[in-house]
Amino acid sequence: MRRLDELLRQEIARLILEEVRDPRVGFTTVMDARVSPDLRHARVYVSVLGDDAEKEAAVEALRRARWFLRGRLGSIVEMRYLPELEFELDRSLERASRIEEILDRVRPPSDPEDEPPGKGS
Repeated sequence: MRRLDELLRQEIARLILEEVRDPRVGFTTVMDARVSPDLRHARVYVSVLGDDAEKEAAVEALRRARWFLRGRLGSIVEMRYLPELEFELDRSLERASRIEEILDRVRPPSDPEDEPPGKGS
Protein backbone atom coordinates (compact mmCIF):
# COMPACT_ATOMS: atom_id res chain seq x y z
CA MET A 1 0.00 0.00 0.00
CA ARG A 2 2.81 2.44 0.81
CA ARG A 3 4.27 1.97 -2.68
CA LEU A 4 0.88 2.76 -4.19
CA ASP A 5 0.52 5.79 -1.91
CA GLU A 6 3.95 7.04 -3.00
CA LEU A 7 3.21 6.43 -6.69
CA LEU A 8 -0.01 8.42 -6.47
CA ARG A 9 1.71 11.20 -4.52
CA GLN A 10 4.41 11.53 -7.17
CA GLU A 11 2.05 11.42 -10.14
CA ILE A 12 -0.49 13.83 -8.65
CA ALA A 13 2.34 16.24 -7.76
CA ARG A 14 3.62 16.07 -11.33
CA LEU A 15 0.15 16.60 -12.80
CA ILE A 16 -0.50 19.60 -10.57
CA LEU A 17 2.83 21.13 -11.52
CA GLU A 18 2.60 20.46 -15.25
CA GLU A 19 -1.08 20.44 -16.14
CA VAL A 20 -3.24 22.35 -13.66
CA ARG A 21 -3.52 25.90 -14.93
CA ASP A 22 -5.54 27.44 -12.10
CA PRO A 23 -3.45 30.30 -10.63
CA ARG A 24 -4.96 29.69 -7.18
CA VAL A 25 -2.98 26.45 -6.97
CA GLY A 26 0.23 28.54 -6.89
CA PHE A 27 2.94 27.12 -4.66
CA THR A 28 1.39 23.78 -3.78
CA THR A 29 3.36 20.74 -2.64
CA VAL A 30 1.83 17.29 -2.39
CA MET A 31 3.01 16.03 0.98
CA ASP A 32 1.32 12.64 1.14
CA ALA A 33 -1.36 10.45 -0.40
CA ARG A 34 -3.22 7.70 1.40
CA VAL A 35 -5.28 5.17 -0.49
CA SER A 36 -8.11 3.46 1.37
CA PRO A 37 -7.83 -0.33 1.82
CA ASP A 38 -10.59 -0.90 -0.76
CA LEU A 39 -8.69 1.34 -3.25
CA ARG A 40 -11.82 3.43 -3.88
CA HIS A 41 -10.65 6.67 -2.23
CA ALA A 42 -7.37 8.52 -1.93
CA ARG A 43 -6.81 11.36 0.48
CA VAL A 44 -4.17 13.75 -0.86
CA TYR A 45 -2.48 16.08 1.64
CA VAL A 46 -1.08 19.32 0.26
CA SER A 47 0.96 22.16 1.69
CA VAL A 48 0.49 25.64 0.25
CA LEU A 49 2.59 28.77 0.71
CA GLY A 50 0.57 31.82 1.63
CA ASP A 51 -1.95 33.04 4.16
CA ASP A 52 -5.00 31.06 5.27
CA ALA A 53 -7.21 32.50 2.51
CA GLU A 54 -4.68 31.54 -0.19
CA LYS A 55 -4.32 28.06 1.28
CA GLU A 56 -8.07 27.48 1.30
CA ALA A 57 -8.38 28.86 -2.24
CA ALA A 58 -5.68 26.47 -3.47
CA VAL A 59 -7.34 23.47 -1.85
CA GLU A 60 -10.71 24.50 -3.31
CA ALA A 61 -9.11 24.80 -6.77
CA LEU A 62 -7.67 21.29 -6.41
CA ARG A 63 -11.06 19.96 -5.31
CA ARG A 64 -12.60 21.47 -8.44
CA ALA A 65 -9.84 19.93 -10.58
CA ARG A 66 -10.12 16.46 -9.03
CA TRP A 67 -12.04 14.95 -11.95
CA PHE A 68 -9.49 16.28 -14.42
CA LEU A 69 -6.64 14.95 -12.25
CA ARG A 70 -8.35 11.60 -11.79
CA GLY A 71 -8.85 11.25 -15.55
CA ARG A 72 -5.21 12.08 -16.28
CA LEU A 73 -4.11 9.73 -13.51
CA GLY A 74 -6.14 6.94 -15.13
CA SER A 75 -4.12 7.27 -18.32
CA ILE A 76 -0.85 6.99 -16.35
CA VAL A 77 -1.45 4.49 -13.56
CA GLU A 78 -2.95 1.08 -14.21
CA MET A 79 -5.21 0.10 -11.35
CA ARG A 80 -8.26 -2.07 -11.02
CA TYR A 81 -10.09 0.85 -9.40
CA LEU A 82 -9.04 4.42 -9.83
CA PRO A 83 -9.59 6.09 -6.46
CA GLU A 84 -11.70 9.18 -5.98
CA LEU A 85 -9.39 12.02 -4.96
CA GLU A 86 -10.00 14.05 -1.82
CA PHE A 87 -7.71 17.02 -1.18
CA GLU A 88 -6.89 18.28 2.30
CA LEU A 89 -4.56 20.91 3.64
CA ASP A 90 -1.59 19.36 5.43
CA ARG A 91 -0.97 21.35 8.57
CA SER A 92 1.80 19.11 9.96
CA LEU A 93 4.54 21.67 9.20
CA GLU A 94 2.56 24.40 10.95
CA ARG A 95 2.00 22.14 13.96
CA ALA A 96 5.69 21.21 14.10
CA SER A 97 6.66 24.88 13.97
CA ARG A 98 4.19 25.72 16.75
CA ILE A 99 5.52 22.87 18.92
CA GLU A 100 9.09 24.12 18.35
CA GLU A 101 8.05 27.64 19.43
CA ILE A 102 6.52 26.26 22.64
CA LEU A 103 9.58 24.14 23.37
CA ASP A 104 11.86 27.15 22.84
CA ARG A 105 9.85 29.09 25.42
CA VAL A 106 9.97 26.35 28.08
CA ARG A 107 13.59 25.24 27.57
CA PRO A 108 15.96 26.72 30.09
CA PRO A 109 18.68 28.90 28.56
CA SER A 110 21.82 26.92 27.86
CA ASP A 111 24.63 27.37 30.35
CA PRO A 112 28.09 27.80 28.73
CA GLU A 113 29.57 25.63 31.49
CA ASP A 114 27.36 22.74 30.32
CA GLU A 115 29.11 22.71 26.95
CA PRO A 116 31.32 19.68 26.24
CA PRO A 117 35.09 20.41 26.32
CA GLY A 118 36.38 21.92 23.07
CA LYS A 119 33.00 23.38 22.08
CA GLY A 120 32.01 27.02 22.15
CA SER A 121 35.53 28.46 22.37
